[in-house]
Amino acid sequence: MGKSLLEQLPGIVTEGKRKAAQILENLEGRNRVTLQTRELVIPNKDTLEADLFHQFRSDEVDKVAPNRLIYGDNLLAIAALLAGDAEYPSMRGKIDLIYIDPPFDSKADYRSKIVLPGVTLDQKPTVLEQFGYSDTWSEGTASYLAMITPRLVLMRELLADSGSIYVHLDWHVGHYVKIVMDELFGKEMFQNEVVWAYSGWNKKLRSSFEKRHDTIFYYSKTKDPYFNSYFEPWSSKEEYVKKRKQKVHLDEAGLEYVLSDSGGGGRVKTYLDDVMKQGVVIDDVWRIDKLNNSASESVGYATQKVERLLERIVTASSPEGGIVADFFCGSGTTAAVAEKLGRRWITSDIGKPSSMITRKRMIDQNAMPFLFQAIGDYQVEQARSVLGRKFKVGELAQVVLRLFGAVPLPPEVNQGGAFGRLADEKTLVIATSPNALVTGATLKRAQSARLSTMGGFDKVTVLGWNFADSIGHDIEALNDDKLEVLVIPPDLLDRLKKKGSVEKLVDDVRFSTLQYLQASVVGRTQDGESETVSVNLENYVLLSPDAINLDDNSRSQLLNIMNSEPLALLEYWAVDPDYDGQVFRSVWQDYRGNTGSDGDALRVVTKAQVVVPFKPTPRRICVRAVDVFGYESEVIIENVEAGA
Repeated sequence: MGKSLLEQLPGIVTEGKRKAAQILENLEGRNRVTLQTRELVIPNKDTLEADLFHQFRSDEVDKVAPNRLIYGDNLLAIAALLAGDAEYPSMRGKIDLIYIDPPFDSKADYRSKIVLPGVTLDQKPTVLEQFGYSDTWSEGTASYLAMITPRLVLMRELLADSGSIYVHLDWHVGHYVKIVMDELFGKEMFQNEVVWAYSGWNKKLRSSFEKRHDTIFYYSKTKDPYFNSYFEPWSSKEEYVKKRKQKVHLDEAGLEYVLSDSGGGGRVKTYLDDVMKQGVVIDDVWRIDKLNNSASESVGYATQKVERLLERIVTASSPEGGIVADFFCGSGTTAAVAEKLGRRWITSDIGKPSSMITRKRMIDQNAMPFLFQAIGDYQVEQARSVLGRKFKVGELAQVVLRLFGAVPLPPEVNQGGAFGRLADEKTLVIATSPNALVTGATLKRAQSARLSTMGGFDKVTVLGWNFADSIGHDIEALNDDKLEVLVIPPDLLDRLKKKGSVEKLVDDVRFSTLQYLQASVVGRTQDGESETVSVNLENYVLLSPDAINLDDNSRSQLLNIMNSEPLALLEYWAVDPDYDGQVFRSVWQDYRGNTGSDGDALRVVTKAQVVVPFKPTPRRICVRAVDVFGYESEVIIENVEAGA
């Protein structure tokens, strides 16, 4: 008979602390985790009433604590925030409030419904996303606690001395997490167990009471946390009097008051006008209904929390201008509320749908500029977890080649173990490093290697982890039918970890073609001190449908859309009219559901009219797009002359 969960718990906490300590030790080392800025979003959604220079109200963010939306495993995101980098300092001890709403229902269905014109696709989560959801429950509650413990340790490191953390759970794991938090934060730092009670449909023939509440554990880092008593206004004087069961009196001026016992034998006047100004102090039982799907704040995300819930937490436990973080972002409610209440925010999620929805939500809310970031060397970090901290890039290349069906070349001509060949074809195969970006220069070197290696090959196939956003444009420019570029599945290492060996995985891995975007600038029209840059989307080629986690029927329907209306696959696109080649600054955006100018919720507009200050010199314009599956691509249009 195996150990009970209570018997396992000390070991789980010890291992969680050890894992967190190892991450903290590596913060100053060469291999520290970094964040890569994918986009500086300067919200200016495509609307006819947009202010002429609205998008240029700022092209920078707070250099000390920028608002950030981070895509990737939150353990790595937190490690990167603790480490800091050359551009943005460490956030250690800087965050005022952390709220997290981690998944706590092991039977939850995290599939995404993708609605396209005339068809609805049912997409299962990628293995990467499953790692953050269903795999968390692979060994029941024990594996859940193993997941959350090191994250809580590192979150505590992020908190300011006056900071607080709110952990939102329900009956599945709440009582176990409470024990873990007592150990990590200290029992004396427990402040409240907030009960969020909500209504719902009554179910008949139940054998127990309906489950109608969640639990939110509130802990502080020290004994002196920042806290504002939270008041809500009385709906009326009548409500107050009825609840207090007191008689209303009138003074000489006709003002209403009630009499209360002073505690010393006397009576004290309480004027109802003053009571209305103060409101009622909220206790730790919150009766707030769940989000109605038809509510204006609904973004169509399954686990979305109502803003009123977060407003209480953010107002109570963070100062104006303070920093609020949420590492299980979901629909982005925490960021949305923090923005409205004048707080800075950091949020992250491992799910692409979450990142896409949150970015659109913040643009729709006309947020201040924010960074969209990703883990800089995600595959490297995953390789270390699967192959060990001292893994060699050549070892990983050998794994990739075997999965592709290639035989390694002899050591004397095998550059770092990255070269292989297909046994029955004269094809050179190159497996690139996960910490390298495949660019146009990479492809030119592959062309040269095809001709010079072992007397030459008929064809060369490049297998890549990470690609320059302009790679589709580079491939098109090379126009080489002897060059093939394929994508290594981004979740390959997680899948390898699940299967345990290359042999068990070899039949399940598909290497897909790249997606790429086609766009053109059709004009730069001057009007006084401003100009309008006109950009048209022309085509979008999705990567191989085999790389997307769909059933056969959905894959067939997707192929029809790809062939008949490829631009309908785009979820979001943005324009940087002065791309510097480093940071993509989106000063114009459109996305599905933004019906301000075209009224079509299922399609993006295909023409952008970007109004910017006039510039007499040529522009380098970058167009970036994200499809409904979360895949990114871009095209760069060079030397666009004024008056074109």
